[in-house]
Amino acid sequence: MNNAEKVSVTMAREQMQAIRERVEAGEFATVSEAMRDAVRVWQRQRIEDAERLEAIRARVRRSIEDPRPSLSEDEADAALEAAIAGIDKDLDRAAS
Repeated sequence: MNNAEKVSVTMAREQMQAIRERVEAGEFATVSEAMRDAVRVWQRQRIEDAERLEAIRARVRRSIEDPRPSLSEDEADAALEAAIAGIDKDLDRAAS
């Protein structure tokens, strides 16, 4: 690892114990390997979080830009009740 940089990290005793246990169990060859794996997982999670957030923002933008007229609360309730009634009818027919 030619481009490696050595760092010093302070961790809670329980966290270090968990890492040492994984090394002793053979999951990792060294504590350093376990720490690199943890950083890779952290990096991947941040990318996934950013992608999810962008997807949410895109849905919000599409909703805001939707040219269809907005529904009042009463209209939304009526539409939901009609949809639920339709589902109930389908379930009743399937059960028969």
